[in-house]
Amino acid sequence: MPEIVEIPLELTCFQLPPAVENRLHFLLDRQDNGYPLSSEERQEAEGLVELVEFLSLLQLRSTRVRQ
Repeated sequence: MPEIVEIPLELTCFQLPPAVENRLHFLLDRQDNGYPLSSEERQEAEGLVELVEFLSLLQLRSTRVRQ
C-alpha cells in the first residue's frame, strides 16, 4: 500500500528565486544556441531541471488533491 506524505501548503507554491531561474534559462538558451556547456555547467543545469520538475510535480499533485 502506498504511503501518504503530507505536503505543507507553502511548499506547493514555492518557485525558484528569480536569479536561479535566470541562471537555468541562461544555461539552457546557451545550449540551445549550439554552445557546449562545461561539465560543471551541465551538472548545474541538470540539477536545476530536476528541481523544477520536482516542484512542478508537487504543484500538480496538490492541485489534484484540492479538487
